[in-house]
Amino acid sequence: MASVTFIQDPETPNLTTSTFKTMTMKGSHIFKIQNFSFTKGMGVGNYISSDTFFVGGHFWQILFYPDGKKNDGSGDTYVSLYIKLVSKCENDVRVWFEYLLLDRCWNKWYSSKDGSFDRLSKDIRCMAGPYTLNDGRRSIGYDAFYKRNALEASQFIKDDCLTVQCTVVVVNNTSMDGSKTFAQSLPLSDLGQSYVNLLESREGSDVSFEVEGETFYAHKIILSTRSPVFKANFLGPLKEENTRCIKIEEMHAPVFKALLYFIYCDVIPDLNSKSIDIIMTQHLLAAADRYGIERLRSLCESRLCENIDIDIVASSLALAEQYGCFQLKSTCLEFIALPKNLEVVMQTDGFKNLKENCHIVIDDLIKYVARKASLSFVM
Repeated sequence: MASVTFIQDPETPNLTTSTFKTMTMKGSHIFKIQNFSFTKGMGVGNYISSDTFFVGGHFWQILFYPDGKKNDGSGDTYVSLYIKLVSKCENDVRVWFEYLLLDRCWNKWYSSKDGSFDRLSKDIRCMAGPYTLNDGRRSIGYDAFYKRNALEASQFIKDDCLTVQCTVVVVNNTSMDGSKTFAQSLPLSDLGQSYVNLLESREGSDVSFEVEGETFYAHKIILSTRSPVFKANFLGPLKEENTRCIKIEEMHAPVFKALLYFIYCDVIPDLNSKSIDIIMTQHLLAAADRYGIERLRSLCESRLCENIDIDIVASSLALAEQYGCFQLKSTCLEFIALPKNLEVVMQTDGFKNLKENCHIVIDDLIKYVARKASLSFVM
């Protein structure tokens, strides 16, 4: 057999590659400032600080100056916001940072290049930096972060609470890579999406549910793994014989659909948006309790605590009493007991329904308000 020899063109040089890499670490911290109105008058240069948080091998703090870090002589009072390097460091630390504010609906408002805040898309957000911090210079930030009186009247104050999120990007080190063969990067886990696809495709389903005339298909083994109630129904010693099609009473179809999605992928669809509103969350909490899904129950309780307002506080309080949600009950009582809220809440239909159907809660509320008034008098 004839052999073939390939000869390299002498005019073509060997090709080599090298790569310069900048290694970074990124982290975020949410700082809630409750009783925001009471921070006014602390004085120029005085600040309150967040807990320390760890990013890029260093500890950091957010410093908030309610009356400003310094007096610029303009006559306007601005709040100042700084990021502080808490850790001792032998070498310089290069850092980028970004602040964003959360409004009353937990929408994120990003700082833009002109210093204003808007719900910007990621491609036009502005991260400040790079800055070099060390033992001689430990903090960096904005002296005129936001005009104080404008902030007090803004959508960023909810129940006298301001919520700030700070994102820090630390440049750790740089390196030069010569010609190397790298292993293929592992793809992200798609386990959750695989289970969603299984649910939506109905493939291999062995049970169906009829809810308000709508039919949902599922898999007994998955339901049994996630819910002790389903496990008892399908696998327990007292399991029901005819479980091919089950009719669900006293539950809305969208609520049951969201419940199934959580069972399959451990996520509530669009939990952080208003598409699943507070009323839906209340129904989901009841469904989670009904089927013994504790994580979903806790998530719903947490979301309700974060979104208490005049219109839903009474119904949330009734829900908390019915299902033993102690944190939600405490949050509702505290909200109603505020002098600015009490009279307004008492005029709502939800509160009237509470008086008619939940006398124990009304007694608890009266005791709570009386105790708060007594403490205020003593102080």
